[in-house]
Amino acid sequence: MGLTALERQLWRKRDLEIALGKLEAHPRPKLALEQYTIPAKTAAEILFIASEIYDDIEGKRVVDLGCGSGRLAIGSAMLGAHQVIAIDIDPTAIKVAKKNAEVADVKEKVQWIVSDLNALSGKFDTAIQNPPFGVRRRGADRKFIEKAVETAGVTYSLHRSGERSREFIKRMVEKHSGVVSALFEMELTIPKIFPFHERKKHMIKVDLYRIVSKCQKGKAVNSSSQARSLA
Repeated sequence: MGLTALERQLWRKRDLEIALGKLEAHPRPKLALEQYTIPAKTAAEILFIASEIYDDIEGKRVVDLGCGSGRLAIGSAMLGAHQVIAIDIDPTAIKVAKKNAEVADVKEKVQWIVSDLNALSGKFDTAIQNPPFGVRRRGADRKFIEKAVETAGVTYSLHRSGERSREFIKRMVEKHSGVVSALFEMELTIPKIFPFHERKKHMIKVDLYRIVSKCQKGKAVNSSSQARSLA
């Protein structure tokens, strides 16, 4: 008996997680930038939602804002994105990301940019991002939301969970002519990378937002029972 469509999707997600798990993490993360390498499991889950539930990756122009070591950008390329642009202010992160793209055999499919977000222009089908949570610098995630809604028809953005955070992000999105079409509750495992970390691993609750620009609002369909609608 052959695999069902769901079983094939789950195998594809597992294969993606394994592939992303082989990529190098940022060797010297900066506390001021709230840098950490997104776990392969979380990256694969985000990309699975964007690709398999909403069809927002394959054949699309994708931008990764604050790409770090490149797992989300590389995963998008592996899932068949037409074009992937990845930008980060940290040259060390981009150096690692380029190396990872070679390992994943998508070297020619991703364009890497070392710059602040302000340098990015143009329009994309999909933005995907794991921005700073704003713990060290209050409102650090604000410019990521603004740039994503400005440049992309659909955005997938990961943020720390909590009702206050949800209210703030919803207001921010609406202020910039977008709408939160769905929210996925997740858990994020962060290893001990900074001196103040007391445990080897730290688990935090996070939310993945699917944000649609108002010109795309009619296409915002919540097709997953796991998603919580905020629109």
